[in-house]
Formats: sequence, structure tokens, C-alpha cells
Amino acid sequence: MLVDEHLLFEFEKKLNPQNLKDSPIPAALIGFGEISAIFEIADNSRVAFKRMPLFQDHSSAKAYTNVFNEYCRLLIDAGLRLPPHQTAIIEVPGRPVTLYIAQEKLPAGRFAHQLIHELEADENQWLIESIASEISKIWCYNRDQHPALKLALDGQLSNWVWLEDRDQSAIYYIDTSTPLFRQEGIEQLDAELFLKSSPPFLRWILRRFFLADVINRYYDQRQVLIDLAANLFKEQRPDLISLAVEILNRQLVSDQVPLTIDAVKKYYREDKLVWTLFLSFRRIDRWLTTKILRRRYEFILPGNIKR
Repeated sequence: MLVDEHLLFEFEKKLNPQNLKDSPIPAALIGFGEISAIFEIADNSRVAFKRMPLFQDHSSAKAYTNVFNEYCRLLIDAGLRLPPHQTAIIEVPGRPVTLYIAQEKLPAGRFAHQLIHELEADENQWLIESIASEISKIWCYNRDQHPALKLALDGQLSNWVWLEDRDQSAIYYIDTSTPLFRQEGIEQLDAELFLKSSPPFLRWILRRFFLADVINRYYDQRQVLIDLAANLFKEQRPDLISLAVEILNRQLVSDQVPLTIDAVKKYYREDKLVWTLFLSFRRIDRWLTTKILRRRYEFILPGNIKR
């Protein structure tokens, strides 16, 4: 993969985050991450660009890039398949330094959150079993590397892609832009970056009461699995939750509390409330920044999310 950094510089320089149609370089918004927006830019139909306008200077963006590359290497070492990727640090004077992560764009129809609406019952069972197996590779790896190293992972359906080629099936993991891993118990990612996209008036509350819990749950196998099961509510397939609970419980070890449908429902209600409120506050912050303070708001927010 060869990324045109000049194109990215021109795109970033002329981008209006609140009106993508104003961009002289055509682009389509194709997704959102926790701290990024995902684009298809110009005629690069085979590449997804994750835009992260988070950094004060080049050195902090470079440090993030190094952590990202190491995280990808570790995921592969643990047995996961990742699409090819490349990074580019873009510096437009007077703006935050922006990191672009370019990733080979996989077929939209092969993402797990799309497939669950199209597959037959036995294929959906295979898909959930396969994702659960991929997730378990991380915790097997963590046990082998303990205490020197611990990987985290977000197991939601939209992070997995099932590709088929000549009677061979492969599951790919794509959510690599939040590189969470610990060496000797020390978090390698600057966790403060999670707060960059949050309203300034909320940051101290999020830092004190939520940040550690949000990060820690990606290191907890049971939490990752219950999040995956609860994701079926968001993706409008609650009828699959009973099957998912049965499958996911097979991945837990004897000292872990088994998942239940009631526990999944409770988790989903709480998670939905937290993220709905958070997005509402971000929209208020965007309005204050653009309408009252008359400043540029760097982040691109999703519209209404069906949950």
C-alpha cells in the first residue's frame, strides 16, 4: 500500500469537518471510531482512511504511531489477521497535528454486523463461534506472555470481516486504531487521548470516574464477550443473543462468571445510556464551539444511531 501524503495534506488543509461537501477533494464518510472518523478519499476506493486530529505536535503523533505499529505486530503474533495498513502524519499550520491510518478497505457486505442480517441460522452460528475463537486467541496469548505483556481488544461485530476465497474462510480484525496494550503493567497508549474528542467541561469528570473503567473493560475477557453479545441489540438481532450467550460461555474459564441473558440486557441498557449521553454532550460542545465561540470544531460526529 502506498499512501499519497500530499493528497492527505491538501485534503486536511481544505477540510471543513462540519461540511464535508465543501471539500474540493471528494470524500465519503464511511464510519466512525471512538476517536476517529473514517473516509474514502478521492479515487482511493480500496483504502479506508481513519482521521485522528488529536495531537499537539509531531512527536506525540509519532509516539502514537509507534504504539499503533507495535500493537498491530502483537495482534498478528497472537494469531489475528489484519488488513494491510500504513500511517501518515499531516501537519497543517495552525491546526492540531493529524494522524491518518490508511487500511485496505474490505467489502462492506462482509462485515459481521451486516452478515448477521443475511446469513442462514447455521452460518450465523459459525460466524459467532469464529469471532469468539478469534477473541480467545488474545487471552491465550496474554496468559502465555504474563506478566510481561497484556493485550486488549474491542470485540464488537463491526470490527470483524469474514472473507471467503476458493473455499477458504478467514476472519479479519480491523479495529486497530485504538492500540491498547500493557508492558509490565504499564499502559503504552497515552490514555488522555481518549479525552481529546470529549467536551472540555466534561474531561475532569470523565478522567476521574469513567476513563479507567472504559479502558479496563477491553482487558477483561468476560467484559469483551458480554459487550459482543450486547452488540446484537444495537444491530437489531436480539433473537441471536441466547445463541451468542451459549457460544461465548464456552470461551470462559471455570473461575469466570458465566454470561446470562439478563446480564447482557443490563449491560446494554447501561452502555447505551452512557454513550447516548456522551454523544449528546459532544454535540453541545460542537454547537458552543462553532456557534458561540466561532471556532473550528475538528471532530466529525455521527448522526442519530439506531440502538
